[in-house]
Amino acid sequence: MSTNLGTMEDLPLEYRQAVENANTTPLWPLMRKALPHDTPVPQSKACLWAYDTIRPLLLRAGELTPVEKAERRVLILSDPGRGKGAMRVAGPIFCGMQLLLPGEKAPAHRHTPSAARIVVEGEGAYTIVNGEKCVMERGDLILTPGGAWHDHGHDGKGPVIWLDALDLPLFIDLEAAYSVERELQAPKNRPDASEVEYATPGMVPARRNGHARPSYPMMRYPWTNAEKGLRALAEHTPRGEPVELDYVNPETGDACLPTMGFTAMMLRQGETVKPPLRSTSAVHHVVEGSGKSTVNGETFAWKRGDTFSAPVFALIEHAAAGSEPALLIRVHDTPLQQKLNYYEERPRP
Repeated sequence: MSTNLGTMEDLPLEYRQAVENANTTPLWPLMRKALPHDTPVPQSKACLWAYDTIRPLLLRAGELTPVEKAERRVLILSDPGRGKGAMRVAGPIFCGMQLLLPGEKAPAHRHTPSAARIVVEGEGAYTIVNGEKCVMERGDLILTPGGAWHDHGHDGKGPVIWLDALDLPLFIDLEAAYSVERELQAPKNRPDASEVEYATPGMVPARRNGHARPSYPMMRYPWTNAEKGLRALAEHTPRGEPVELDYVNPETGDACLPTMGFTAMMLRQGETVKPPLRSTSAVHHVVEGSGKSTVNGETFAWKRGDTFSAPVFALIEHAAAGSEPALLIRVHDTPLQQKLNYYEERPRP
């Protein structure tokens, strides 16, 4: 295959003007930019967002803008590879830090993109998803699938902050992003499904009379369960091998959302893990502990509350620091890539 396809400047000016006037564009000068050889050339760039830097900015936003005017008080984690104000963190993933103060209620809405929340700080807040009231405790993963009504409230003390993750860029590119608002929901008078129907690992409620199993049976994945599972798995996993658990739909075993995956990770004390090169974009949020990660030669030192990104096929190395294990949640687009039949892993060079 030819690698010398020429440039736009190789074409006569009058020809370039003629094709532009016809609302057309020559493909061949742009071919290698659109379809690079062998490996994608990501626009996304790895970055670290330090919680110590973002937290005071969020609290100041709480002073400047009441939630009634903001609807959702969020600071977007903008991909530096795409310039200031980019509404994505890496690839097709949007992330932002959201603040809710005591006594506040964020209005109910639903939207075409799917979303998930990872609670970073605070207690006393909740999310109601289609009537399911989900308590928000640190480290919990709470889903709001596309089309699901959801609102937030805070009955406790002090700020509550969480990390939002959405497939919003995908829906923007599809020209399919919109939301609808309504009044606050009345929650069901019972705990959420993670404490009732799906509290026992390996077991799901019996379905009678041909009733279909729900598409999204669990909206809340408590961090206490994830941490317990990671620690048990770590006892029987050789050092240097990943200690990871995927968040899944307990009825089907599939990823819990159609386009985004979530993986809980443990790095044991003094351990270094070198994952393969993956075709997915990824965002890592630190729930506990500290350490450092090198992404394509750039090293980020991180601790609890921090978030960092990695583009597709990044060369990554994670190392724990301190006397305790480091616990993280990785957000990635593996489910989307698997549906499109192009997910790939490559060995490290």
